[in-house]
Amino acid sequence: MPMQDKELLVNHQPQIILITGNMAAGKSSVAQALAQRLPKSVHLRGDMFRRAIVNGQAEMTLNLSAEAYQQLQLRYQLAAVVARQYLQAGFTVVYQDIIIGSALSEVIAAFHDVPLSAIVLCPSPEAVAARDAARSKTGYTDETMVQAFDRILRTETPRLGYWLDSTDLTVEETVDRILASFQVE
Repeated sequence: MPMQDKELLVNHQPQIILITGNMAAGKSSVAQALAQRLPKSVHLRGDMFRRAIVNGQAEMTLNLSAEAYQQLQLRYQLAAVVARQYLQAGFTVVYQDIIIGSALSEVIAAFHDVPLSAIVLCPSPEAVAARDAARSKTGYTDETMVQAFDRILRTETPRLGYWLDSTDLTVEETVDRILASFQVE
């Protein structure tokens, strides 16, 4: 761990660090790397609650069905309960999920009574498309879908938290910027 991280984290108080952004924005990699650099930390992947559904899982598409919307809300609620439990046990929780549009305000409001830092990763749509193409799992069917999600992120998502354009940043550089943002707060 670099010396400045050690100095920053000596007085670190447990909190919830929400990392969001579109598919292939780098959320999982950044959340894992950040959690590894924090004392007593948890990486909570919101998508694990969707994957836990064995039968009846609704498809998460650009235009959500009523069932998909309900399952997405359940996913956010379950993640909030788990994050709170880890926080109460003294862990810093790096909670990572796709929370865009008006949902970001709603999820942040669910944590109104606990320490929370929200980080929105917002690399360019071109970077997102390239990252998605390089992954074993792909989230986008085509460039139009990448652009549609990018529009929702940039025009319909409230400007809450720390927005970070990670287009030209490595995972470690992104984590460095996030940690530096905590020094200012």
